[in-house]
Amino acid sequence: MNIPILFEDGEALVIDKPAGLSIDRPRKGGAALEDHFEDLKLGFQRPPAAVHRLDTDTSGCLLLARNPKAHKRFAKAFEDRLVIKRYLGIVAGELEEEAGTIELALSKISSAEKGWRMIAAKKGKPSVTHWRRVDVQGGNTLVEFRPETGRTHQIRIHAEAGLGKALLNDPVYGSMSGEEMGAEKGGGRTMLHAAGLIVPREGKPAITATASMPADFIRLGFADSAAIDV
Repeated sequence: MNIPILFEDGEALVIDKPAGLSIDRPRKGGAALEDHFEDLKLGFQRPPAAVHRLDTDTSGCLLLARNPKAHKRFAKAFEDRLVIKRYLGIVAGELEEEAGTIELALSKISSAEKGWRMIAAKKGKPSVTHWRRVDVQGGNTLVEFRPETGRTHQIRIHAEAGLGKALLNDPVYGSMSGEEMGAEKGGGRTMLHAAGLIVPREGKPAITATASMPADFIRLGFADSAAIDV
């Protein structure tokens, strides 16, 4: 598996994480980011460590710290909401509105039947995502998401509960089960891509990275030019 490097200096790497690669080792086994740490050392003795999370299905910009001090500083930048994150997602259906902001309190629930998931709940933690419609192809809409907060599954639940349109192929928040959705859409992963990342640094230029439109987005008719930050 080839992992493109989008940014590199003495304290940070930003990689274009492939869809399907888990950051942590899955309980049932399988591929994980740590399988690639040896290659990602790039001459350093210490392996890099992920600073934030991306779902296994989500592709795109992932920040890795190359030493513990840098990891602590970067993590604080995320915690203080200083990091600019830009995602592209394909939602199932066409959106009438052009742009907006979704503000929902989110809470985690679990059941024996469906497992765990996030829901909009008054007693949950606040979350904010700005969004804009980018393109429509084949009855699906390409949406740019700019989350201010970083709650678990934030964009996925905001698409379903805030826009009323789940991300394409989302097995948890879609209106169909994963099996039904796979049969109708020809299979595939939840269509979410971390397209851009800017991490400010005191006394140094900001870490800036952009991940190109993934091939499965392009196969659905969305041109790479639509990923340009405007």
